[in-house]
Amino acid sequence: MKKILLSFIIIASISNSYSQTYKLSKKISTSGNDGWDYLAVDNVAQHLFVSHGNRVNVIDLKSDKTIATIPDTKGVHGIAVANDLNKAFISNGKDNSITIVNLKTFELLEKVKIAGVKPDAILYDQFSQKVFVYNAESNDATVIDAKTNKVLKTIPLGGKPEFSVTNTKGLIYVNIEDKNEIKTINASTLKVTNTWSIAPGDEPSGLAIDLVTNRLFSVCSNNLMIVVNATNGKIIKTLPIGNGCDGVAFDAKKNLIFSSNGEGTITVVKESNANTFSVLETVKTQKGARTIALNKTTNQLYLSTADFGAKPEPTTENPKPRAGIVPNSFVVLVVEPISK
Repeated sequence: MKKILLSFIIIASISNSYSQTYKLSKKISTSGNDGWDYLAVDNVAQHLFVSHGNRVNVIDLKSDKTIATIPDTKGVHGIAVANDLNKAFISNGKDNSITIVNLKTFELLEKVKIAGVKPDAILYDQFSQKVFVYNAESNDATVIDAKTNKVLKTIPLGGKPEFSVTNTKGLIYVNIEDKNEIKTINASTLKVTNTWSIAPGDEPSGLAIDLVTNRLFSVCSNNLMIVVNATNGKIIKTLPIGNGCDGVAFDAKKNLIFSSNGEGTITVVKESNANTFSVLETVKTQKGARTIALNKTTNQLYLSTADFGAKPEPTTENPKPRAGIVPNSFVVLVVEPISK
């Protein structure tokens, strides 16, 4: 009996030695029944921009209320916030345009048509004051002067671009999904300067950067996070993540990387130093929550998703059908640190 009791105590002690550090704390309901892609935080105003079908919902993060709706953003994918210019740039995948709005009033400033086809991810680089728009079907990047709103150049990328980050010193990095690569772009010359393979990573989507250690974090469809040296393209580490990932965020204050997985989890990775990384925990979210944004002020994470109905049977016309969205179920999930 003593041996059984002792074993129970040991097992209980082991199971209690690990405690979750992040949790799903609440859900912010938002109107609309369309699909979604990226989110972006205005850390100055504490506003969250949420791509949603043919519009962008703007949520006040102090009240969790929708305070504005930016219309006529057909097939919206990404939002880039430029606080220094009081502008937000929005990529519209279905009409090959960029919507530019006032960051405070959300009023339309200009809608810029581009030659690129199906603009998707979008990045504002404050160093060069340029906007980089990544076009999924024409395999290139459109560069816009953020001050004048004029198109400067189209950069061929030789493959389908996904998410992008800046080192804030003149270099831009972008995942090339169908080539399993990261390309670097010089923000001044607007030329591709390097192409790095990230194999064994397959179909990279989300990308984040640690500006201190110069490490890139690329998340891939084969359930891997690839850690890359941003100075030479060397792979430092590969780590397991959940299924269906499309986004990743890096918290510089906590040295944590968050992979948002469409299966309904976040994989949390700890960066101990520039060459040491480990999976810290898996946080349960909700199915479909595959993109992510970090609030650098509150350390909260935001993910969009909805409830889904039954998946239709495959047909000749639609061999890979998707389950429909349950009406009025669209939400923004809020994940935050658990207070100790």
